[in-house]
Amino acid sequence: MSIYGKTKGTEFEKQIAQLATGEAMGGMMYYAMARIAQDFGLEEVAKEFVGLGNQEVNHAGFYATLNGKYPSNEKDFWKLVKGLSKAEYKGEGNINKLAGALRAEGLSEAADSVEYFALQEKHHGIKTEDIYNKYAPKEETSKPEKIYACSVCGFEYEGELDKEPDDYKCPICGCAKGVFKLQG
Repeated sequence: MSIYGKTKGTEFEKQIAQLATGEAMGGMMYYAMARIAQDFGLEEVAKEFVGLGNQEVNHAGFYATLNGKYPSNEKDFWKLVKGLSKAEYKGEGNINKLAGALRAEGLSEAADSVEYFALQEKHHGIKTEDIYNKYAPKEETSKPEKIYACSVCGFEYEGELDKEPDDYKCPICGCAKGVFKLQG
């Protein structure tokens, strides 16, 4: 039995959303603690913190599923996968710009890591694109009438964004509907 969306619209929805956010923040904290432990030469401690971070992120995904945060129908699921790919590629460029700015400020060590992260974003784009191309049901190749891009992360919404509720948020970065721009 699927847990998808079981708490959406219930008395638990707000609490579950708070838990999802808290767990995602916990993942971030544990990964940061792992880096700090590495700076102290504590490799085993760093590995333990990475493991804890992985668990926290897994918990966040569970709570997001419980609240129905991401699409459960196949068509919208594959639209999200396609959009993720485009956003990851855009993320690569944005992160490389940040790396350049950090390097210009003399923060070469940070810039090196950020450049590596940009490569990972590109890899994410490639992997999600491969998943989409290999597994998504083949549709007619008609172009959607309207495409809106999130100006923060690059996620592309295909269709009538105006039909989404006012509280619609980008499924990737969580920004409000108002940051989306109609593409040429």
